Amino acid sequence: MTDMKSDVVEHFRATLRGPLLQPGDPDYDGARSIWNAMIERRPAFIARCSGTADVLAAVAFARNHGLPLAVRGGGHNIAGNALCDDGLVIDLSAMRAVRVDPEARIARAGGGATLRDFDHETQAYGLATPTGINSTTGLAGLTLGGGFGWLSRTLGLTVDNLVGAEIVTADGRRRHIGPDREPDLFWAIRGGGGNFGVVTEFEFALHPVGPEVTAGLVVFPFAEAREVLRRYRDLVHGLPDEVSIWAVLRRAPPLPFLPPEVHGEPIVALAAFSPLAPDAALPLVTPLRGFGQVLGEHVGAVPYEAWQQAFDPLLAPGARNYWKSHNFTALSDDAIDAVLRYAATLPTPHCEIFLGLIGGRANEPLPADTAYPHRDVLYAMNVHGRWLAPEDDALVVNWAREFFGTVAPFAAGSVYINFLTQDEGARIRDAYGGNYDRLVQVKRQYDPDNLFRFNHNILPDG
Repeated sequence: MTDMKSDVVEHFRATLRGPLLQPGDPDYDGARSIWNAMIERRPAFIARCSGTADVLAAVAFARNHGLPLAVRGGGHNIAGNALCDDGLVIDLSAMRAVRVDPEARIARAGGGATLRDFDHETQAYGLATPTGINSTTGLAGLTLGGGFGWLSRTLGLTVDNLVGAEIVTADGRRRHIGPDREPDLFWAIRGGGGNFGVVTEFEFALHPVGPEVTAGLVVFPFAEAREVLRRYRDLVHGLPDEVSIWAVLRRAPPLPFLPPEVHGEPIVALAAFSPLAPDAALPLVTPLRGFGQVLGEHVGAVPYEAWQQAFDPLLAPGARNYWKSHNFTALSDDAIDAVLRYAATLPTPHCEIFLGLIGGRANEPLPADTAYPHRDVLYAMNVHGRWLAPEDDALVVNWAREFFGTVAPFAAGSVYINFLTQDEGARIRDAYGGNYDRLVQVKRQYDPDNLFRFNHNILPDG
């Protein structure tokens, strides 16, 4: 553990409005617990920041004392980058305020806000911006990696709707950035991860969405998955931007609209979403019912805020998680067969494979418009290994890695940075493609000593 004089620590503590936690403090173990239970790290200090002034003090403390520095927003990142051993964690979880200007259609969200925090405040005015699919996700990590979810086909990625930010950089400066204020840095945080500083506030454009949308599931037996996925792939090419349909292969959860005998059995589920009202949206998803034997369905009007939380029980904190991911520009028959081969051998009841449909408005910007470059991607596939017992680590990890290798020849060769695990540093260039060199230049300008390195790290020397 870091050896530091007590008077130095106490002086740092006195500069903070929020608490400074150390090993042995009552709240320490809870503060170092994050969503992925595989991550076990012991920071020397956790600064639970109450505002930007605390962040400024914490960045200076880490820099001046040569401490490893990690930043925690929602603590949801699969790689566990929210924590470091024997260093300082800047914990933003108390900075969760979301302020909405309904006339200007702008929301300002603190760096610790979750998607649920954001949706709760914006939906009070019938407004939203594209985010993710799990309401406990931190808005900061999602945004800094690009951000996609149910609204992305209609309204673009999360970063396409980011219009400004407040960031504390390695030199200890608080900067208000936007398209016309330090535009290179603003470009870099729209997909470049936490490499450039601590974003303490995000400013998003809002759009009329909800309070009710059209959404739900159509569930088929796994025995019919090949036909279902082929017909799904063919349907996707004619979908309007106002409709998104994701495919999920897993064991059936105990959903009330499924017969009890289906619970726990292998299925393929098509999750449909549209911000349109049911009378406009349902005719667009009706063809799904003809894809095979429907075990159960529940599609109709639902509050947007509720749909954003619908998959939370399947992604609750406390489980062990290991992911592998590919992007696809098309879904070939061979790719579908590879998916089905491994979906038939899910190693635990909590594992799943999903194909997240993107395309639409998310593909309209040019690759160089934001640090997130993948503007040709139609599907992001996540091989979601999830389990409870540590003795199953090798079983699930090996399954995920084998699947990843088998399907690689049919994929695009790129990857969504937020889906990378901690052992995939070699894929960082794949995540940024042609934007990597420009990101290195911005990193060199704003963080030449790589203070912010507990992330999918962009090295200042390339």
